[in-house]
Amino acid sequence: MHQGYYQSMGAADMAQLQATMQAIELACNSIQMHTNPTAAEATLLSLSQSPRPYQACQFILENSQLPNARFQAAGAIRDAAIREWGFLEPNDRRGLISFCLCFIMKNANSPEGYVLVKVASVAAQLLKRGWLDFTAAEKEAFFHEVEQAVQGSHGLDVQFAGISFLESLVSEFSPSTSTAMGLPREFHEQCRISLEQDYMKAFYCWVQYAAFNVSDRIIGANSEIPEVKVCSAALRLMLQILNWDFRGKNSIENSKRGMDIFYDGMKQENDSLRRSECILVQPGPAWRDVLISSGHVGWLLNFYTALRQKFSCEGYWLDCPLAVSARKLIVQFCSLTGTIFPSDSGEMQRQHLLQMLAGIVQWIEPPDAVSKAIKSGKSESELLDGCRALMSMATVTTPLVFDELLKSLRPYGTITLLSALMCEVIKDLMENRTEEETWSWVARDILLDTWTTLLMQLDASGHKHSLPPEGISAAANLFALIVESELRAASASAFNDEDEYDYLQASIAAMDERLSSYALIARAAVGATIPLLKELFSERIMRLHQMIDLIQVILSLLYEGLDAY
Repeated sequence: MHQGYYQSMGAADMAQLQATMQAIELACNSIQMHTNPTAAEATLLSLSQSPRPYQACQFILENSQLPNARFQAAGAIRDAAIREWGFLEPNDRRGLISFCLCFIMKNANSPEGYVLVKVASVAAQLLKRGWLDFTAAEKEAFFHEVEQAVQGSHGLDVQFAGISFLESLVSEFSPSTSTAMGLPREFHEQCRISLEQDYMKAFYCWVQYAAFNVSDRIIGANSEIPEVKVCSAALRLMLQILNWDFRGKNSIENSKRGMDIFYDGMKQENDSLRRSECILVQPGPAWRDVLISSGHVGWLLNFYTALRQKFSCEGYWLDCPLAVSARKLIVQFCSLTGTIFPSDSGEMQRQHLLQMLAGIVQWIEPPDAVSKAIKSGKSESELLDGCRALMSMATVTTPLVFDELLKSLRPYGTITLLSALMCEVIKDLMENRTEEETWSWVARDILLDTWTTLLMQLDASGHKHSLPPEGISAAANLFALIVESELRAASASAFNDEDEYDYLQASIAAMDERLSSYALIARAAVGATIPLLKELFSERIMRLHQMIDLIQVILSLLYEGLDAY
């Protein structure tokens, strides 16, 4: 609402707006100071529940110096508009959304980010509420301004605000994060389908361009610059879009058909045994040009690698928002599957996975050096993301293809690398047994899920397929170390105090959950693992007999001594 509008109002109306703003500010201060909170909450509630409070709320948003008051005013606009939507004129509906969008763009450099997030969320919710009523032209009018902002036409602050609004919008249209509006499920589903088919790809292209456009400046800068914030937000939104549950036109049927071709009829997911999450990305063939053919993946990998090399001496960098967002997006690209790839016997998908692995392998290799660096203080986040990437690749391909990927880059297969990683993780667990969850705990679970995903496919094939000889050897070596680790843990637990009983029981339960994965690894190398288990079992039976014999000797001597006494 423009200042000129307020100037045209009468003195009485202006006084009423001022009084309302002061009452809301007083209520916010009272809640913050814990003075008469009941009355303060009633005041705030009255604003949301009053009929058509939009003028007062807009006045507060534009004039109050108290961020919490502006936050409450934004919430009141949302509550009243959702409640009164059916009675609002079309111009009023569009006006409320336009006001919110203009507010976040106009105040993009405000230090009170949570207020902008709230107003962006309100704009997203109101846009969704009217989604089925607005014409295509009306939607385009809203999105034209947003696109201009995201492309950077109005500066970096406005660019960030535009991306943040799209984050709110995608979140609002997603079934798992949408806001209740008192409307039937069909309404939300129609909105979701419409956004997916008509706008989602465009949103991705906007932020893809935004990230690309600032990347060179980020790489060339010697200190953190505002472009970093924009790029991080853009990468985060790209990840959010890839996490979308794509169900658009033909996507489900085509994805199933495409996976059947590539997976040779094998079951893809084994969620019942998994401890780690892996979200498949199945946007369909319409996204092939944007995600595959455009060179976008190569740019992303090169961008992260360039930053990684530049900040190799800065230990903190691996956990900064830009690095985290880039790695998460890279990992998610490893889950790309379905008919986004053509029916070419999986060749394009193999090339895609090979490209991903070539960029990721430097995060996790050589495993012993990576583990040593972590023990010396380096962040474990890159290693863990590398493990997650391997799990994603294992989920979307077959064991044979998975193993062959690394052989294009190294003289050994991916399964050998997987085994070496797991061995380093287990060694760390043996050296540092603690009740606290460490990086090696997390890595072990992710890598075990990777083994489970691969080997369950072999079981599902009815043992028609097996690992290559190198993979069998790697599985055998890994299983031997697993057994050694668990035997050491069992031996150590035998001397635990009674006070540690609960912890011991929890450890046993956790081990039981891992046994099924251990069994799969053992079956993959049964020629070596069965003899190993027989040997270990025989040794312990022999030790048990020796112990029994020793106890009998001691008891005999004790009885002889008692008789003599």
